[in-house]
Amino acid sequence: MAKKRTQHGTAGRYCAVSAYLILALSLSGFAQGADSAEPVMPELSPIEVPEAPETPAPVAIDALSESRSGIQAEIRSLEEALTQRQQALENTRERLAFAETWRERLDAEYQGLQRRLETAGLDLTQEYANLLRRRLDRLERQHLADNLTATIKSQLEAARMEQFRLEEFDALLRPPATANNRLAQRRADLLAKLGTAVTAHLEALNNYFVSVNATQELIIAYQSLLRQRLFWLPSTEPIRVQSFPELAAATGWLLSPTQWYELLQSTPKALRTHPVPLVVLTLLLAGFVATRARARHALAAAGENIGNVARDRFRHTFAGLGYSIILALMGTVALVFLALLVSQGGEFGAALSTGLGNAAFLFFLLSMVYQVARSGGLGERHFKWHADTLKAIRRGMPRLMVVMVPAAILTPLTEAAIGESFRDSLGRVIFALASIALSLFAHRVLKPGLARDVDGRVRLMSWLIYLAVVATPLVLMGFSLYGYHYTAVQLEGTLFITACWVAIVALLYYLALRALSVRERRMALERLREKRAAQQELAAAREAADASGEGLPTTLDMPEMDLQAISSQSKALLRILAGALIAVGLWLLWANVFPAFRFLNEITLWTVAPLTEGGQALAVTLEDLLLSLLFGLATVLAARNLPGTLEVAVLSRMKLAPGTGYAITTLVTYVIIIVGVVVTFGALGAQWSKLQWLVAALGVGLGFGLQEIVANFVSGIIILFERPIRVGDTVTVGGKTGTVARIRIRATTLIDWDRKEQIVPNKTFVTQDLTNWTLSDSITRVIVQVGVAYGSDIDTVQSLLNDVATANSRVVKDPPPAVFCVALADSSINFEMRVFVKSMLDIMPVSHELHAAITRTLREAGIQIPFPQRDIHIITGAQSTDS
Repeated sequence: MAKKRTQHGTAGRYCAVSAYLILALSLSGFAQGADSAEPVMPELSPIEVPEAPETPAPVAIDALSESRSGIQAEIRSLEEALTQRQQALENTRERLAFAETWRERLDAEYQGLQRRLETAGLDLTQEYANLLRRRLDRLERQHLADNLTATIKSQLEAARMEQFRLEEFDALLRPPATANNRLAQRRADLLAKLGTAVTAHLEALNNYFVSVNATQELIIAYQSLLRQRLFWLPSTEPIRVQSFPELAAATGWLLSPTQWYELLQSTPKALRTHPVPLVVLTLLLAGFVATRARARHALAAAGENIGNVARDRFRHTFAGLGYSIILALMGTVALVFLALLVSQGGEFGAALSTGLGNAAFLFFLLSMVYQVARSGGLGERHFKWHADTLKAIRRGMPRLMVVMVPAAILTPLTEAAIGESFRDSLGRVIFALASIALSLFAHRVLKPGLARDVDGRVRLMSWLIYLAVVATPLVLMGFSLYGYHYTAVQLEGTLFITACWVAIVALLYYLALRALSVRERRMALERLREKRAAQQELAAAREAADASGEGLPTTLDMPEMDLQAISSQSKALLRILAGALIAVGLWLLWANVFPAFRFLNEITLWTVAPLTEGGQALAVTLEDLLLSLLFGLATVLAARNLPGTLEVAVLSRMKLAPGTGYAITTLVTYVIIIVGVVVTFGALGAQWSKLQWLVAALGVGLGFGLQEIVANFVSGIIILFERPIRVGDTVTVGGKTGTVARIRIRATTLIDWDRKEQIVPNKTFVTQDLTNWTLSDSITRVIVQVGVAYGSDIDTVQSLLNDVATANSRVVKDPPPAVFCVALADSSINFEMRVFVKSMLDIMPVSHELHAAITRTLREAGIQIPFPQRDIHIITGAQSTDS
């Protein structure tokens, strides 16, 4: 129990660390969201989407007419369509010219800045860093319209469809008649001009699409360059004495009654602007308030049956998660309601609305952690986390929320244009207070994990985790106070996303672990019941075997996995998957922050020759080598641990015959190994086109040299899936009869009636005649032959024999026994008694019992069982002569 408690305690502390990281560094989200808090200055789109659609309507012609009036109507439609198409072509060319000019100007600016930065290195002044920061802000505002690419694609599609229709019309044109010669020629000319215009418009749209994509890529590269250089530059002066008057001025600006009065006056405008969302949020808030007490009781009730194998279900944990979310949403909905309510209050209201939105998200995260850790919640009842850790979270979370929620609300005010001058004073103070609160919270949560173990020692890993988590916000606070406020904010942004990812993976891990534990306990109960039933059947079979004098194997090797092995494999696979997901997330998130991580892809280890002459050689880098090692390790771990998880998660829920699950997991293991080997060598540059001849030669060698082994291997797979025999079946193959004890990939073990083990190659069961006495029905027939003397009444004998068969307890009722008179022999009237028994082990006992009962019954009825009788006539020699 102590070991189990320690494991749960460690799990609780790791989850607390993940939750802490979520809290920790959410201020970056506030800083990043503040840029959008400028409603009076909408984002500038250098290449905008036209307000009115510029796609010309298709030509209003369904089919070409032959009449004069019809041709005249078509000419009018063509003239109108040509005018619209020419206007659309002119607009597209203007937009293309503007996009090209804007991209050339931006590219020149980007190239010039890149050269200056390469020359200056990291020796840049603070003023230059501020200029770079303003340029980054400008780029973030002057982005391309979100739906610009989609709009160009729709115009291209419409132009292609119009071009196709015009080509169809041109193909259907007939030589004009005399009366309509001039009109038809006019129509043909207009169709040709319209086709030319559509083709030119398609070309312009394609060029426009290419230019827009190139501009988007240039903007992304420009922003990446600025972020990389700003990351290592100070954004302001270190904190000094002059910062305190600035802080006082910032506080006075924040508490100014004028701004708050204007914010209050803007409330009716917000009600008119967002009536539906505000009404919906009000109803949701009222519903959450009304059902809060009920949700608490339901959350507690969801954990009452945890641990009871007969009643425990995973849906209780899922319901507990839902109730926890409901309890966490009340404050979140209230903050979102306030954010919409103040969104129309000018720049100050927009920035405050952004802060309230960020605070709503943060409040949901904090409240969710609190609900999971509450007494009787998921952490205590379902996940069995350490009680001291949960208690520390319950005590420290309200104090943390008192600091973090106001900090989330106020931070965007200092990042917006209206309060940008107070970023270095009020913004850094808010950042420092939040960092101190986070460090204290981490100290309270992780301190129980530093308790000494049985040997009186504290584990080194616990100390390292404690120091890293407690010191991280303090170190970032130091960066901010020293002048690297932008760097600290960017680090917190990445840490915030990382913490969210870790928390999601941790929650999924514990939910999956909980589902597996519930399923394993139910499997253990089912296996126990099956084991008892199997023991009872084995005891009955042994009793029958003892009565029949036949040998019976003491145990049968059923192809089932051990529950403890399943449990360990499932947990190991879950930990591997969780660790892999976290590692992939960390790699993707932090590779952009630290470009030094990318050096692995620049170290070439060797090159692979191209497949064709003149082709490019494939370079294998250090990153490829590490990936191949990772793939190989993943293959080994998956092949070892996946069968247990597959058994618990999938196969145990399916009603499979004994041994089918073993066959499926065996083949899945083979597939994993094959795929893993192919992927691993593929990462190292191995190409199938170069290996296929080697594989083909190896296949031929195996076919000739090891054909029997391969045949037995394939036959074993066929047996496992086709299932002509199963463990415990009684079979006859190749003149050998016995009970199947073990089925392996190469051979199957039979135990005959003398209890001798016979190893039969699997190929024998597939290629030779096989009799399975118990495949679908273990009932078999026994025939007893009886002869009575001539003169006996046939009906009486048949009735007596029927009574004997029916009275025997080993004879089954369905199919019923039958008695027939089958022959009139030399000295007797022959009968056959045909009865059915449940098992082959009943053949000898029932034969003995029936013969004894028949002898006794016929003797009591006065019916004789005759001996063979023959009349012998001896003819002497004299008699032969006389005759």
